[in-house]
This record gives sequence, structure tokens and C-alpha cells, in this order.
Amino acid sequence: MRSGFIGVVGRPNVGKSTLINTIVGKKVAITSSKPQTTRNIIQGIYNEEGYQMVFVDTPGIHKPSSKLGKILNNQAYYSIKDNDIILFVVDAYEGLGSGDKFVLERIKETKKPTILVLNKIDKLSKEQIMESINTYKDLYDFDEIVPVSSLKNKNVLELIKVLKHYLPDTIQYYSKDSKTNRQIDFLMSEIVREKIFNLTEEEVPHSITCQTDTVEIGKNSYNIRINIIVDRDSLKKIIIGSKGSMIKKIGISSRKEIEDLLGKNVYLELFVKTVKKWKEKEKYLNEYGFNDFLE
Repeated sequence: MRSGFIGVVGRPNVGKSTLINTIVGKKVAITSSKPQTTRNIIQGIYNEEGYQMVFVDTPGIHKPSSKLGKILNNQAYYSIKDNDIILFVVDAYEGLGSGDKFVLERIKETKKPTILVLNKIDKLSKEQIMESINTYKDLYDFDEIVPVSSLKNKNVLELIKVLKHYLPDTIQYYSKDSKTNRQIDFLMSEIVREKIFNLTEEEVPHSITCQTDTVEIGKNSYNIRINIIVDRDSLKKIIIGSKGSMIKKIGISSRKEIEDLLGKNVYLELFVKTVKKWKEKEKYLNEYGFNDFLE
């Protein structure tokens, strides 16, 4: 058995979560076209005969504007320092930016094997892919450079093959059928948060978090209550919508995916609560699951 923990890092919105979902073969991390979707360290577990790879999804490294933002950066920095291998994911289509350079400076502080993943190559010609490789290869002595399209599942198997050569451990950390370290309650609340990301305007999702409050298990169905926490009343009105239209859309979309996750019918209740400045207060950051990286 060869195994190891692989930190997946990069600036926001380069496709880290999509890559992990593709590798694992199951949705374990929510995705969105909006930046800074990922807020928690999520492990996606890839199993193959003789191999186990634990991929650690991290928030995109960014310039923080709140205490929560600083926590998210700390999570990502932890992943760079404390995992066995680093996957540095960049958006090959958008090209090299200041955010990539900032993350790379953090990577240079470590001695970990680092693999550069040029993502979104489905948008590029062969010539453009080679140009992208040439742009990045002189910035740092990467152990490997692997172009992929996580969305189209292109060249992802080659990335897995490359990673096998760098796995340092001989321990099976999780069972062979494990896909993630996260509990069902967390996955359900993240599904709701993803729907809010996709259905509301850009400034709304970054001011909310979601928590599974209660789960009642019936014979053929689940009764589930999930709280949506916002930091001001104006956002509460947006999420509820005119005559409840937006909260209804969020609920319908969320319920379908939660039913797929649980394999049973679901009665889903969503409640919107205003907790002013929750992103700045340790009490609420602790309560909402961001306590591991408080300074």
C-alpha cells in the first residue's frame, strides 16, 4: 500500500474543488463560478488497488477583508506546510497572475514535492498549452507539470499516475470505500450554500454560511432543517425573495441533491437568520465551524 496526503492549493476560482470531485468520482466539495467558494478543509479520498490518495481541498488564497478571510488563508497555508505533496493548480486559460505568484512564494518556503497542474486546457490549443508550460516552468523547479481539464476529465488519469511516484506512506488511512472525511450534516449544509452561490448575486454568497440544525430520520424519509446565516437584514430579504420566491428555488434545488445524497425522500426546511458581523466575531466563527485556525 502506498498512500499520502496531497494539498491542493491555488488562488480562488482555478478549479481546485472540481479537480478533487473528478479524481474522487463523487461530489465531495461544492463548486461555483464565483471565487472563494471553498471555506473548509475537505478531504477527498481516492482509492485504487495498492494506493490511497487523500486530497485536501483548501480555500483559495486571497487578500482577506475579514477575520473569516484570514482564517481561510491560514487553512490554505496549513495545507502547504503539512501535507506530503503539493498540487499547485492554476487557470491555464486566464494565464499567470499576481495571485499565482503570491501562492508560489508560499510554496517556495517548503521542501515538499510540488506538482503544477495547468487546469482548463479544454479552452486552449496545443500551442497555447505549450506556451503556458513555458511560462510557468521558469518560475520554479516543479517536480512535474501536468496539463488537465478537471471539468472535461481530460488527462486526470495521467495526473493520478504521476502522483503515485511521490506517495511517501504505507498506511491505509481510510477504508477502501471512503470518499470523504466530512459528515453528512456538513455535506447537506454545503449543498444549500452552493445553491445560494449559484442563484444569487455576487456579493450575497460571501456574507452567508449554512448549518444543519436538525435531522429526523423517518421510515421512508428525512425531515431536515438547515439554517442560513446572513450578516445583515438586507441580505435576508434577498435570500427569501419576493413572496418567498428565492428561498423556494434554493429549497427545491437543494432538496433534490440531498435526496440523491441520502437515497431517501427529504422534507427540507430552510430558515434565514441575521447574525450581524458573524465573520468578525470569534464566538460565531467557533460556532459555525471555523475554530481550528483562529489566531
